[in-house]
Amino acid sequence: MTAPAPPGPAGALGAALSAEYAAIWAYGPIGVRLTGAARTTAKEAEAAHRRRRDDLIVQLSAGGGIVPPDRAGYTLPFPVTDRASALRLAAEVEERTAAFWRAVVPATSGADRDRALAALVEYAVQATRWRRTAGITPLTVPFPGRPA
Repeated sequence: MTAPAPPGPAGALGAALSAEYAAIWAYGPIGVRLTGAARTTAKEAEAAHRRRRDDLIVQLSAGGGIVPPDRAGYTLPFPVTDRASALRLAAEVEERTAAFWRAVVPATSGADRDRALAALVEYAVQATRWRRTAGITPLTVPFPGRPA
């Protein structure tokens, strides 16, 4: 069991960092089930999560905040056994990560809020792309990052 995130901007950013760790991990099982353009897209999505993870580590470290550690592994919500399940997981990973960034928006201000909103939008758009590739409808959700 993990301790709850500290309140305020540092806590919200730390929780977003933990979501980035999990997203990066999930792209391993996703990528091995994809080929061609979908695999390239998965590599690009993973790279985006890695950049954001690295930026958060620097930001939290420089600000004297707590940098939550990465875990050795994560539990996937369902088995990834083929292309269809890989695409479904990719869409879910982006949507879940967007939810953590959505929580950062009201907890921050200025440049931090701008970065959080950019992450929320980027991941919501990527989730839509994954849903389109997978043939999942509806393609979009009314409020990205918010539980249904």
